[in-house]
Amino acid sequence: MTAEAPNTDTVARSNTIALIVAAAFFMETLDSTVVITALPAMARSFGTSTIDASLCISAYLLAMAVFVPAAGWCAERFGARNVFALAMGVFTVASLLCALAPSFNSFVAARVLQGAAAAFMSPVGRLVVLRETPTRRLIEALGTITWPGLIAPVMGPVLGGAIVTYASWHWIFLLNIPLGLCGIWLALKFIPRRDERIHKRFDFAGFALTSVALASLILGLTNLGEQHANFARAVGLAGLGVIFGGLAIRHARRVDQPMLELRALKVRTFTFAIVTVGFASRIAINTAPYLLPLMFQIAFKMTALQAGAMVLIYMTGNLSMKSVTTRVLRQFGFRKVLVVNSALCAGSLLGCGLIAPGNSEVLISIVLFLAGMTRSMNFTATATLAYVDVPADQRAGASALASMLQQIAMTLSVALAAFTLSLSQMWRVSADLALADFQNVWFAVGLVMLLTAGAAWRLDRQTGAALTQPSS
Repeated sequence: MTAEAPNTDTVARSNTIALIVAAAFFMETLDSTVVITALPAMARSFGTSTIDASLCISAYLLAMAVFVPAAGWCAERFGARNVFALAMGVFTVASLLCALAPSFNSFVAARVLQGAAAAFMSPVGRLVVLRETPTRRLIEALGTITWPGLIAPVMGPVLGGAIVTYASWHWIFLLNIPLGLCGIWLALKFIPRRDERIHKRFDFAGFALTSVALASLILGLTNLGEQHANFARAVGLAGLGVIFGGLAIRHARRVDQPMLELRALKVRTFTFAIVTVGFASRIAINTAPYLLPLMFQIAFKMTALQAGAMVLIYMTGNLSMKSVTTRVLRQFGFRKVLVVNSALCAGSLLGCGLIAPGNSEVLISIVLFLAGMTRSMNFTATATLAYVDVPADQRAGASALASMLQQIAMTLSVALAAFTLSLSQMWRVSADLALADFQNVWFAVGLVMLLTAGAAWRLDRQTGAALTQPSS
């Protein structure tokens, strides 16, 4: 890639498109996290138990897993603009069906439809941004579409609690209607129509193998993180996912036009940011939104409202870093930023394990704020670096592959955190979670993050230079 100096109209258009995609991502990500807080209310409404009601979350995740592999093919075959707008439309209709569902079974069916639409929104939306953004603007554009993944998981539980307390859980889904309709209109108005479509056959075998692999792996990891989990069943499902994943990779290497596009794995920066170091760091960092509200309520004896307020400090750190991310990356380059930020991120995770009841609120706030800042910088830097060297004709497959692995990393982070908490509790021979259990998880993920800093040190000093060097 060579750096180019985009004109004002191009910059304005790329900024608008990035904001449209970011808004869609925010709607999708917030919806998936808000539901967790509303589960008890939903269970009462449908006359079922909270545990049984959690099926709506698993159904959503499984639908995403099944259809993500087809996103790249559909974008190339029917046009990324059309697929993205259609996915938002289906997601909006599914949201309405969720709110109007007369029974739990129909509600779960609507959630499946939502998950299927979300499977296309993420990779295809990212592909739209990659195609419509000049190289020199990729840091800003990808930083814009990264913030929903940073903020929504933190806002979700707080917003869900407020909606359930002051309104009804149905509004979680009804609020998506005006947002979705507005998003569709904006997408069709501002995203240009492209005629360059690739007519290739649909790889049914690859789609089936990849979908079964992802569904089994995610379901197994989700079960592993549940309280009183059936360990044998969880490991069996995860193992089945690994086996089918191996078969899917084997199939992809043997056919000419595979569903699972692996060519981007030959690009060192993509593999670093998505498959290896970036994958490990995402697992470590994604434990924070899960652990923090639990730790503050269980170990610190805070109320849900107090815990939510502390998590908002973490979110503020995420937001504050957004204003300086681009300048920092341009001034110091990807290698220095990833090394230093990974070390700081590791320190902040370890710091979360060192705070305790009785510490000053100022000290706790500083640790949380720093953790939020370093999380934001890591996600933006790796998300941008992933595509800097990926050729244009491989970006559809690379985007779908990245979405798959990021979804697995998010599921794995929660599952491993929950599993480690359970192991620590069993080690102490205690019936209840305590501060020590949370500390063990923080120390483990902090160590993982520290190892990624060492791996980032091995990057070439010129990595990502096309995005950070001044225009010629």
